[in-house]
Amino acid sequence: MTDAASDRPIFIEADHVSWTVADADAVAQWYKDVFGATELFRMGPLDAAQIPVGEDGRDWMESHVNVPGACLTLIMLKLTANLNFQLVQYDKPADRGTTLPRNCDAGGHHLGIKADDVEKAKAYLAAHGCTPMETIDITEGPLAGKKNLYILDPWGHQLEIVD
Repeated sequence: MTDAASDRPIFIEADHVSWTVADADAVAQWYKDVFGATELFRMGPLDAAQIPVGEDGRDWMESHVNVPGACLTLIMLKLTANLNFQLVQYDKPADRGTTLPRNCDAGGHHLGIKADDVEKAKAYLAAHGCTPMETIDITEGPLAGKKNLYILDPWGHQLEIVD
């Protein structure tokens, strides 16, 4: 009998968060300008049509990112000391979706970023093209005394600023 725990690899830490965006250059530049992110590297465009198919007949993109016929560019940013932020822009296939999910939709998501002052971050980000929701002042429970703020970046991607 095999001990399942001994077969489990050691998961060390998070490496990055990745968002698919419509214009990776513009989004990366904004996060560099507004958040002080640094660009670690960029790759692409990588086009399935220019990469040999695998032995199984599938193109590279289908085999590796589950999107047949894709063409993509990626930019890896260091957003904070403990977070790499990957932006991926798909230029193919033609039928790719363009609507961002809401928080309540399957696949809905947001990026939580800790700040020293939620209200100061709200004013700063609003001045740089973000759309803030109402600040959440938590008065009870395990997070009493904390503030959270959901805010949309200029492209509608959801962030949560926490203290």
